[in-house]
Amino acid sequence: MRLIGHLPEERGARAFGDYLFVQGIVNQVEHEKQEGWGIWISDEDQVGRAAGMLEEFRKDPEDSKYVSQTKSAAELREQEKREQKEYRKRIKSRKNLFGPLTSYGVGPVTFILIIASLAVFSWSRFGNAIEPIRIFFITDFVGGFVDKSLPEIRHGEAWRLITPIFIHFGPLHIIFNMLWLRDLGSMVEGRQSSWHLLFLVVVIGVLSNLAQFYYTYRANFGGMSGVVYGLIGYVWIRGKLDPGSGLFLHRYTLISALVWFFACLANVIPHVANAVHAAGLVIGIAWGYLSSLGQK
Repeated sequence: MRLIGHLPEERGARAFGDYLFVQGIVNQVEHEKQEGWGIWISDEDQVGRAAGMLEEFRKDPEDSKYVSQTKSAAELREQEKREQKEYRKRIKSRKNLFGPLTSYGVGPVTFILIIASLAVFSWSRFGNAIEPIRIFFITDFVGGFVDKSLPEIRHGEAWRLITPIFIHFGPLHIIFNMLWLRDLGSMVEGRQSSWHLLFLVVVIGVLSNLAQFYYTYRANFGGMSGVVYGLIGYVWIRGKLDPGSGLFLHRYTLISALVWFFACLANVIPHVANAVHAAGLVIGIAWGYLSSLGQK
């Protein structure tokens, strides 16, 4: 969804929202304390057209063509509700499968990532056994020795580039990562798309895993925290530079994440894959910045 602008009064915002709906532009009207009533467009391909209509509406909000659409919009919405009700009788919708555990609901990619992490955690006997999950590490290792050329990956085991994100070494490790992933992943899926989140996770996961390996030349690391810090950086910068994206990270949430980051870096919290955190955060910030260009 993308924000195209604000209107000062609820009555006008609702009337304009009804007009857009009748024109085939799905939208959402939300109250925002300081700016007024925000107009959000669901389909980004319709943003330009809707923005032009908003400019026309501001010139003459009392035009009869806006006022007359309220009844038509109500009839269309009622028809849509009936169709959705019939559809839900035939098949379970995504909303039924992934309940709204957050304000955005838990999307399929977020849900699958959480389930995969929990499955690997259980398979490793809750982080206490390495042997059952040895195939998920970036490369095999005996004691502290590793082959720096990543031979398994070179011989076709490409999944090892990403699978360390599913490895966790204790209850607190996985709980905190899954809570962050649930909120940030759901936000990206809710405001952008599942494919966009999947692309972010794969790129951030692979690059942060490689950064950790080549920084330490040790393979016994894992966790979703590199991806989490990547999403923190992405949501923070994209939301700051492109408010219309609908992404937002509260200041105190950001501060707590950065305090934890520097505490780990200073070894106040030992045995942490700091290169994963740093690489994920830098990649997320860069991605957020680059993707915001031209969106204002």
